[in-house]
Amino acid sequence: QVRLEESGGGLVQPGGSLTLSCAASGTILSVNPMGWYRQAPGNEREYIAGLGTRGTTYYDDSVKGRFTISRDNAKNTLFLQMNSLKPDDSAVYYCNKYPIPWDWGKGTLVTVSS
Repeated sequence: QVRLEESGGGLVQPGGSLTLSCAASGTILSVNPMGWYRQAPGNEREYIAGLGTRGTTYYDDSVKGRFTISRDNAKNTLFLQMNSLKPDDSAVYYCNKYPIPWDWGKGTLVTVSS
């Protein structure tokens, strides 16, 4: 059974940075195309960044140039470096396989506010 545990969220001021982590068990992240998703209150969950098995990346226009997805194979952990954060980035962030996800973890809450 695959289990995903996101961490690293918190309250940050606009323009600030955060790094999210996603620890996985029951699978090897490097052999799966993985992504970060987010869900803001009242909105559907959206796919915002992806990392293929060969290292190709994808970013939604809303985060392109500000967010960076990466992976540490030795730690079996996925990361999302978020810079220049905006209030619109406030959401619960999840990691999961793309395009067909496993069961969802609890996510980690990011709040961007002054």
